[in-house]
Amino acid sequence: MLIHFSPTHLIFNCLWIYILGKEIENFDGKWLFLILILITSASSNYAQYAFSGPSIFGGLSGVVYGLLGFCFVQETFSRINKYSFPPAIYLFMFIWLFIGFTGFLDLLGFGKIANFAHLGGLISGIMCGYLFQMYNNRKNYE
Repeated sequence: MLIHFSPTHLIFNCLWIYILGKEIENFDGKWLFLILILITSASSNYAQYAFSGPSIFGGLSGVVYGLLGFCFVQETFSRINKYSFPPAIYLFMFIWLFIGFTGFLDLLGFGKIANFAHLGGLISGIMCGYLFQMYNNRKNYE
């Protein structure tokens, strides 16, 4: 999970985990944050392996996309504006994901990108966000 192939990649991922994770931990607690890290890490790595086969890949980008997906769902469906991230952050990340699948980033010299890890992390984060939202809604009505 902490294997990265460039210092820039490591710094970028750590920065996003700090930004997104700080808000999740502040609003929802350290245990939920830890559970999200574990679920999105496992699901993003599994997705990359399942769709690309055995290959060498590293990084935390799938976790970043998972946290992003969780925050997106929480901000979209929550009664309160929990994290207050600008919509441009979500738009940028979704566009970056799409561009990654086009192969254009390879042409620009970014190297091979674990696109299915990004997508797997995003999907698992969205699913966790929905489950957490449903749990909170149910808890509020009881």
